[in-house]
Amino acid sequence: MSTPKFRPLAFGVTRVTLRDGAPGVRYLRAEQPLDGHPERMTDRLKHWAHAVPGQTFMARRARQADGSTGDWQHLTWGEAWRQARNIAQGLIDRGLSAERPVAILSENDLEHALLALGCLVAGVPYVPVSPPYSLVSQDFDKLRHVLKTTTPGLVFAADGARYGRAIAATVAADIPVVLTHGRLEGRASTAFSDLAATPATDAVDRAMAATGPDTIVKFLFTSGSTKLPKAVINTQGMWCANQQQMAQSMPVLAEAPPVLVDWLPWNHTFGGNHNFGMVVFHGGTLYIDDGKPTPALMGETLRNLREIAPTVYFNVPTGFEAIALAMKTDDALRRNLLSRVRMFFYAGAALAQPVWDSLYESQEREIGERIVMGTGLGMTESSPFAIFITNPNVNAGDLGVPTPGLELKLVDTDGKTEVRYKGPNITPGYWRAPEATAEAFDEEGFFCTGDAVKWIDETDVHLGLKFDGRIAEDFKLATGTFVSVGPMRARIIAAGAPYVQDVVLTGLNMKEVGAMVFPTGAVRALSGLAADAPLADVLNSPAVLARFQQLVDDLAKTATGSANRVARLCLLSEPPTIDRGEITDKGSINQRAVLMHRADTVAALHDGTLHTILQPSGA
Repeated sequence: MSTPKFRPLAFGVTRVTLRDGAPGVRYLRAEQPLDGHPERMTDRLKHWAHAVPGQTFMARRARQADGSTGDWQHLTWGEAWRQARNIAQGLIDRGLSAERPVAILSENDLEHALLALGCLVAGVPYVPVSPPYSLVSQDFDKLRHVLKTTTPGLVFAADGARYGRAIAATVAADIPVVLTHGRLEGRASTAFSDLAATPATDAVDRAMAATGPDTIVKFLFTSGSTKLPKAVINTQGMWCANQQQMAQSMPVLAEAPPVLVDWLPWNHTFGGNHNFGMVVFHGGTLYIDDGKPTPALMGETLRNLREIAPTVYFNVPTGFEAIALAMKTDDALRRNLLSRVRMFFYAGAALAQPVWDSLYESQEREIGERIVMGTGLGMTESSPFAIFITNPNVNAGDLGVPTPGLELKLVDTDGKTEVRYKGPNITPGYWRAPEATAEAFDEEGFFCTGDAVKWIDETDVHLGLKFDGRIAEDFKLATGTFVSVGPMRARIIAAGAPYVQDVVLTGLNMKEVGAMVFPTGAVRALSGLAADAPLADVLNSPAVLARFQQLVDDLAKTATGSANRVARLCLLSEPPTIDRGEITDKGSINQRAVLMHRADTVAALHDGTLHTILQPSGA
């Protein structure tokens, strides 16, 4: 078989150093040191505003009265700098600080970006809140928790009509509210345009000069599992160090200003630190994509990708799955998306091999070569970039090696190896949560990630690590046998493509492993029923049951024992909910939260009382 040809892409870190510590402990570092870099992201913002004032910094399609999107509205670097300074003055006038930060409730848009930049300039932290906490949640418990933890001195939302109910339920009457559009019933608010028109004075320059690497930029909340989300402190120094680490691990970022077409939410570290920060650090352009990898909104993403050609492209596996399917028949999408993109990058969940293969097939057909699919490992507490691949020959689960300046501590724990982090990109802790902060770091000051890893090739440490699941998700059967959830979950998703969105494994203290499957929308076509048929009917249709029976049988044939054999499987008609912490904005499933909130389903699956249970033939 001939070696696949890839579009050229340099890899910054390809060699590491490994040393032994105490028994069961090893330390891994990149051979390449971390280069010098700015200590404040505001320095990069100011630099590009003066170097390329007329270049587009950010763009978003105009919103029409009927909810559709129109032409692109552009914000230049020069205009962004001017308005950020004005906004900074308005924040200074209101006496805001780390004790009274700015809370941003709404989605990615130009005003959100400008307010974030204004906070950077003024040295006032901001709190980008998950929009579903306001728009989807019915009890607003998580929104209340966020506001109680951070005690904001100002709250911003794009639209008074959409966010009014959440604001009325959670924001105290004496807290100022800024809106882009609309008003609040029975409550005064400030128009964003008025805030952005505040004349900047010398106080802005003094405030910016007073900031440094330890200045808090923002509080990013973890998604939470069985506990309420924690506020991760993000400093100027963390963010800048991580962007320099990214530039050294991914040299493509510094070769030319990156152009992004991106939907990833800014309340998450992937969209808000990794991608937003990349554009600010390297003087790039970000086209805000109002699409999402859902049946209702994916069309908007595909429309944008037919028109705007990114230089690097980021998404989650469900997004790449939809793009792979569309590229099979959409000539315009293939032509534009692949015209100048140097790297794809996914995170958030496992990317099924059939999706990977389909992307490669379309790429080779269109441009005669493949695009490297980058991936790695990171988390909110690491800013997030931590580990990245070393070569183009990436397989599902590969992570790679540590980025420059970050040391990994590999600790053997109950038959697995946990990876821990220490470096300039690691958070100092959780805001107003000293006990949680103390619990998160070990005796040597390494952050305990809870992620398990193993070597891609034990004979060549320079290839780096691959993912081995979350240690907290693994469990023992009643027999004492450990079930390794991560690898088994990935195997089920790959074998069930394109019908398995995600899967939650069950069987703690029981005799065998069960699987609760969240299906994809593709099951509707498979069922042969009407498009508006209830999902429960779809999942109980003969064609769907036959396909999943085949999945259970196929998995049983390759199982080597009780710990990796799916003995019983059910299909879930109720999607995961944000209110209960079962899913994040990016679509990642929280295994622990699903198991806790669906304990009755777990019990019924294992005691045989569930309506439909699929088991290996002959079981």
